[in-house]
Amino acid sequence: MNKLILVAVVVVAACQADNKNLERKIEDLNKKLDTLSAQLARGGGAGAAPQRPARAEPDRAKTYAVPVDGDPADGPADAKVTVVKAYDYACPFCEKVRDAMEELRKKYPSDVRVIHKQFVVHPQQATASALAACAADKQGKFKEIDAMLWDKGFKARQFDKDATAEAGGAQRCWDTAAGCPIVVGFAQELGLNLDKFKADMKGECQQLVQKDMRELTALGVGSTPTFFINGRYMVGAAPTDSFVQLVEEELKKANERIAAGTPAASYYQQAVVDKGLKQLERPQQ
Repeated sequence: MNKLILVAVVVVAACQADNKNLERKIEDLNKKLDTLSAQLARGGGAGAAPQRPARAEPDRAKTYAVPVDGDPADGPADAKVTVVKAYDYACPFCEKVRDAMEELRKKYPSDVRVIHKQFVVHPQQATASALAACAADKQGKFKEIDAMLWDKGFKARQFDKDATAEAGGAQRCWDTAAGCPIVVGFAQELGLNLDKFKADMKGECQQLVQKDMRELTALGVGSTPTFFINGRYMVGAAPTDSFVQLVEEELKKANERIAAGTPAASYYQQAVVDKGLKQLERPQQ
């Protein structure tokens, strides 16, 4: 029973960056647990090999300077609370938390905005979707293609996989003459300019997705979904109430600062980006 509980903790909260090796990792974990159980049964364990330290992650009590300029946003630009969501279009936990994000926007229509940042942990399945979301955003259709990528792409397991995954070739679907048929089909349904859409996927959007990932990695992000609520770290497919608790805390602070003279439209920049930590603090040895 304990083994099952420990394995469940590993897999239910978030998609890890090395998710493609998850089955092997679970098998390795089971073997380690068997070894540990045997040592404990003998009253030993002192001679066991040292455990690898856990990956460093952001401090939940601190504020991190997460830049949001140029990223798709759902909510008013002068919202008092900014929820940055780092996600991947092939991550089931990211899909699971969509309802919580919708509920937050409905509960705080004037006070909360959700910023979408790509953090691709399933490169063969989610890269084309990440680039498509960026390209559609450039034509004002992020929200529409986002819904398609989840409802018609993820739920049907219809991903534009890299050509390398299927045929051992060197080309990716957005580099081939045919393009990425699934996401291009979504763009066509939305009436987008397909030439621009494909060009943006192949060009500027690759740079923007890489920029998102660099910024998030510098702050210690290693799995999806990860959130920063006015710069405060939260990870996993948490229930709405968990988000509400943090939003309320940050809303109280924002109201105090705004009452003291900080313009609402400048609050995130001044209180979070200008004053927050710019990268993950490494633990002292």
